Amino acid sequence: MTFHDLYRLSSHAVILNENNQVLLLKATYSDLAWGLPGGALDLGETIHQALIRECLEELGSNIKIEYLSGVYFHSSVNSHAFIFKCYLESSIIQLSDEHSEFKWFNLSELSEIQKIRVQDCLYYNGEVKSRSF
Repeated sequence: MTFHDLYRLSSHAVILNENNQVLLLKATYSDLAWGLPGGALDLGETIHQALIRECLEELGSNIKIEYLSGVYFHSSVNSHAFIFKCYLESSIIQLSDEHSEFKWFNLSELSEIQKIRVQDCLYYNGEVKSRSF
């Protein structure tokens, strides 16, 4: 990798409801995929600052970060994603224009990669996981 190569970093939140379902948001851009709240770091931001900013933008609610559970390299987008266990400080979700809807999913309903990242988070034992997809 050279100095001018494009490389991305993002931070994402695993947020559960009272039924242990995972919050996912449906994007209004690209492939309209469902994904964890969060997004790319802005220049000069830490992974924590980016997550707090992204969740406030996307959910209209502040979050509380509990812990970093994993760092995942996604070769398809040349990016590392930092996954955090979080909870909402408000029960009211107000989506931004970046997402058309939110839904609480059972673990069994998640895509295979999403399920691995969320399971690593939910079964966190103090060791930050590192995986490559």
